[in-house]
Amino acid sequence: MRKSRRQIVIRMIEVAGLGLVALDVAAYLAVYRPLGSKIAVEQQHYSVEREKVREQQARIGRLEKFQAALPQTAEQLENFREHRTSPRRRGYSTAEHLLRKVADAAGVQPPSVTFRLYPAHDDPLERLGLEINTGGSYPGLLKFAHGLETANDFILIREFNLAAGENGMLSLRLGADFYLTP
Repeated sequence: MRKSRRQIVIRMIEVAGLGLVALDVAAYLAVYRPLGSKIAVEQQHYSVEREKVREQQARIGRLEKFQAALPQTAEQLENFREHRTSPRRRGYSTAEHLLRKVADAAGVQPPSVTFRLYPAHDDPLERLGLEINTGGSYPGLLKFAHGLETANDFILIREFNLAAGENGMLSLRLGADFYLTP
């Protein structure tokens, strides 16, 4: 009898153990596994949000630097407008004088110039188109173009064509924009 009672107790412990194992498996499948996947999703969401916050903080830093430099930029822009651009009423004569001065310094023929004003409605500067034709030696023409590029006035060279000219000379056709204050 004792043996059977012992066997019954052992069987009850085994059943209770198996019940606990089954309960653990059920808890794992029903609670832990879905909870683990939710935790992984939330961690990924947290990482994405944290990266967005870092990007926003970096953007705020750049904007603060931009805002701090804004007064200096306004001063620099006004300085540029005063010293690098000519008023519209003197623009044609300033451009002509500059071209003659640079041509004399480069040792090329006096340039013939065609002007074309491109009035801008909302831009802070107006564009005066220059079509320049001149002739000379290759080094002289390069010196002429370089002189225009490095002039104190705001000139943008947009077209540069060299062609064979008369008497072994080269001819240069140069398209440029001379910027004026309205």
